[in-house]
Amino acid sequence: MTEALLRDLRGRLRDGGLRGYLLVRDLHTGEELGIDPDVPLPSASLVKVPLALATAERIRRGELDGATMLDVRPGGITTPGPTGLSRFRHPARIAVDDLLYLSTCVSDNSAADALFDLTPPARVAGLLHELGLRGLTVRHTMRELGDTPAERFDATQAHLAHALAIDAGTSGRGHRLPQLDTTRANTGSARAWVELLQALWTPSKIHPDVAARLRGLMSQNVIRHRLAPDFSSDATTWSSKTGTLLNLRHEIGVVEHSDGQSFAIAALTESLVPAGTQPGADALMSQAARALRDHLRQM
Repeated sequence: MTEALLRDLRGRLRDGGLRGYLLVRDLHTGEELGIDPDVPLPSASLVKVPLALATAERIRRGELDGATMLDVRPGGITTPGPTGLSRFRHPARIAVDDLLYLSTCVSDNSAADALFDLTPPARVAGLLHELGLRGLTVRHTMRELGDTPAERFDATQAHLAHALAIDAGTSGRGHRLPQLDTTRANTGSARAWVELLQALWTPSKIHPDVAARLRGLMSQNVIRHRLAPDFSSDATTWSSKTGTLLNLRHEIGVVEHSDGQSFAIAALTESLVPAGTQPGADALMSQAARALRDHLRQM
């Protein structure tokens, strides 16, 4: 029955123009079910979760003060992006703690780069290693994600950028676009992201106060159009983070049921359709993740 389900989901994803890499894990039993969960993909905005973890850990250690105010000026640390500080028109003073909220919950690229200025990518990667988290690479800031072909075409030609993203890859997961090249980009597999979620939701080397801070931030995520429709209800709590870049659509999260069951979910996808707006793709990846979770609940 399990193999039949996986074949069916692979076929549905393929027919919908998606390559999917998914993993769902029961956080209490450790049972899991997935589709190609060990393939690394560029992380896009998912990297903001390790960034938030590193920032919160440095605050706990006393290396940073969450109340420290940073001056943010349009054209200063501001990084291109659709939300948050990138849209500010006037200077602002924002505390480190509030930059954490903007980066994680609003997926604000400028806020994330203000945090990366405090804790550079190499330091974030080092802290992940200290905390026993493997399989996630952090190599660059968000600024580099703002320099893709999508920014060089106008809206009527956006499909050209997506066509390049789809067609310019190699069999070894290299790519002509550095943001999509797994040897140069921030990367993680579905399994690596689930390991991070497990470390945040169950006892691990992460300090309990830091884990609780991250869980709280992810529960306040305001970008909820992707997996949330299949995992939100009056009887569940859905805590998550999305990542989007060109033809990549990702989401990681934990669904906690009122009966005590909890499942960590990572859904990473590559679209084979050269279009920016694809609500059907979002719905399809959500349905696939839901089917895996439902099957685990019945096992």
